[in-house]
Amino acid sequence: MYFKNQKFLVAGMSRSGEACVRFLLARGAQVYMYDEVLTDKVLSLMDELSQAGASIVTVDSYVQDVQNCDILVLSPGIPIDNALPVSFRRQGKAILGEEELGAMFLRATAIAVTGTNGKTTTVSMIEHVLKEGDYNAVACGNIGNPLIKECERLTFEDFAVVEISSFQLETLSLLRPHVAVVTNITEDHMNRHYNMDNYVFLKGKLLRGLRESECAVLNYDDVVVREFVKITKAKPVFFSAKEKIEDGAYVSDGYVCYGEEKLMPISELSVCGTHNVYNALACVAVCKILGIEGKIISQALKNFKGIKHRNQFIKTINGVQYVNDSKATNVDATIKAIDALKNNAVLLLGGKDKGYDYDYLFSYIKESRVVHAVLYGENRFKLLNAALKEGFVNFSSCNDLKCAVNLASIMAKEGQSVLLSPASASFDAFNGYEQRGDEFIRLVDEIDAKYVE
Repeated sequence: MYFKNQKFLVAGMSRSGEACVRFLLARGAQVYMYDEVLTDKVLSLMDELSQAGASIVTVDSYVQDVQNCDILVLSPGIPIDNALPVSFRRQGKAILGEEELGAMFLRATAIAVTGTNGKTTTVSMIEHVLKEGDYNAVACGNIGNPLIKECERLTFEDFAVVEISSFQLETLSLLRPHVAVVTNITEDHMNRHYNMDNYVFLKGKLLRGLRESECAVLNYDDVVVREFVKITKAKPVFFSAKEKIEDGAYVSDGYVCYGEEKLMPISELSVCGTHNVYNALACVAVCKILGIEGKIISQALKNFKGIKHRNQFIKTINGVQYVNDSKATNVDATIKAIDALKNNAVLLLGGKDKGYDYDYLFSYIKESRVVHAVLYGENRFKLLNAALKEGFVNFSSCNDLKCAVNLASIMAKEGQSVLLSPASASFDAFNGYEQRGDEFIRLVDEIDAKYVE
């Protein structure tokens, strides 16, 4: 791509949008910036980038600037059916995502991970194992830095371990990973993708362009994922916690295995829960494909510390454990967090609705270690109605996270937990699950300080 005679419109000034503007300016492109939500932070960033040479699209210049630009670089936060990309498509102009742009210039070997849940943990595990094996590996994409910030820094000897969301897959076609992983598929983002057929299609998109020399690591126990073997030319390598896989990763007699090799007891995994067994199996499959020795893999998985905002133990206050699972933005993720509970818990649920039917969640909660649920946020009344429909009445309702945490701290008894696992997006009150999780930690520290006083 010759940048100096191309005009780019970067839409959405998130981390990926900022990275794209800087990347394009450094190569002499004419860059225009646009964001529908002009917060103080976005305005400050756009002002800084305008001083570096980018142009700000205003309400007055919008129509003309859209007509003048050749290529739209779309933030994953903006749907492909938004009026802006629709306008570009009607004019026959190119639409790229940040990861598509990064893929054009990536030299490192790519390991790409998608799925509904487990992406971030699996990517982090793979990065950790590769580093323990003395390889230069970087987790990027939907975790860490955007791919565009890493693509030219990484060499042919390095590994880019890329987390890919369904939002990013809407505009991604050129990435050809050596290994593509699909962790699982359950209902998510129905408010954006409309139905499961569209969502499944997007997840499978990662595999469709793979060649016979590449590998698709697939969850054998997930019926939808297992069927992806039919849409790819890549060599399938399965992982399973229920079946023995002759040329893949599986669980046998309490051990994590690959082929005929026993790597480690499940009990020695540093992170708990069935979902983390699956994450570890996916990691093992990838690393064995890359030729990493079993003893390096097992040792790395034993000392893997987990990730922030995913079943993250914060502290114990007056005998009550506080756990931050803010990354659980869908029903399936929350169910996995409930499964991992080792004691009774008060559960914090709520935020921005993503189009879920919460009935199944409350039917599951009824039979679990959850003794009380605190419902908060924008979708609290939808959650409340689902709870009543399923006959779960041990709940309270309040407006925001601060009130929910304080209420939970009063209700939880010694030996129990307070678990933030919201089954909802955070955008009713926060700019992402990270900010929500950080606020939860701050509120817990406030409670702890009161007891110290």
